[in-house]
Amino acid sequence: MKIIIIFFLLILPYTPLFSQKDNIMRNNNFYDDTETISLKGGEIEIAGEVENPGFVDLNSLTKHSVIVKEALLDGDGKDVFIGAYRYDGYSLFDILTNRLVNKKNKEEFSSIIDLYVEIENDKGEKVMVSWGEIFYPSNLHKIIFATDVSMIVPSKTKDLWPLPQERKLIIGSDLITERNISNPVKIIVRSYARSIPVNRDIDPLYSGEINFSSNNNRIVTLSEIPPDIQPETAHAIFYGRGRGIHSTQPFTGIYLKELLLRYWPLNKTDLKSGLFAIIGIDGYRSVFSYSEIMNRNDQSEVLLVPCRQDEKDGGKFRLFSGADFFSDRAVKAISEIQFFNSEIVK
Repeated sequence: MKIIIIFFLLILPYTPLFSQKDNIMRNNNFYDDTETISLKGGEIEIAGEVENPGFVDLNSLTKHSVIVKEALLDGDGKDVFIGAYRYDGYSLFDILTNRLVNKKNKEEFSSIIDLYVEIENDKGEKVMVSWGEIFYPSNLHKIIFATDVSMIVPSKTKDLWPLPQERKLIIGSDLITERNISNPVKIIVRSYARSIPVNRDIDPLYSGEINFSSNNNRIVTLSEIPPDIQPETAHAIFYGRGRGIHSTQPFTGIYLKELLLRYWPLNKTDLKSGLFAIIGIDGYRSVFSYSEIMNRNDQSEVLLVPCRQDEKDGGKFRLFSGADFFSDRAVKAISEIQFFNSEIVK
């Protein structure tokens, strides 16, 4: 009987003890447990304020991976979870690295920190990303054009999320992922179009109030931090792209979003296409996307920092951007915060 059983086992087709999926799970990587699917999509064109516009050769670039938990806003403004994924693709950092900037306003303001990009898909949807989000963060390559996707499946529930079919723009730092649009086809580089004279001779560099405006219409003027907003402290190594180390002192202020949300509540349209210009009294300005201030998933918040009463140079309010490697977007003596979108300033 034993001989018959052994013979029967020998002639059976070989079946491995673990499936391919089980073998993949027998490592420490939680993000490669399921099949990677290729996404459909076409070419990407770069236009706008660059010296060398044209189509992108993705084959010349290195792929990066970004893990995301995707969620959208429903009609009532509530978060709706879509799924958890690993996306593989090409970073916007790499795509734009060799596209030399040719700013329309370079004679007035040569710095690159008022640049942003408008990204459009084949359906005409548009999202805005600040230049600082792409080139200034301490954590690079988190904005990608995804060409492949894999589900991140929970080990107990085995929930299987719906897989996208088209290539996507993925912004890894967003909490609500409204900017993750499908099949992007065009990137337009733009600078902040409003003309603001630069005066570097103001001494002391001081503004006692901030005017808040929306598309050039003033909303409110602030001279003090509202007392009902809790102060926060961020520890930082404050390092400039030009001058290097400035300080290692912490910054204490309020999360800027807590103030801005009073005038610009969270909504789909602004998450996708909203922008803020933070403007100093000397004309120094920096552009942030609505989403990078209001909608972060990494707790690297933008602070509005009130200066000491005796600190006249650079006061009364200044900015600290916690996600940035460089200090360049830390505008001093803020005199205006303007909300705008690309359609208004063209």
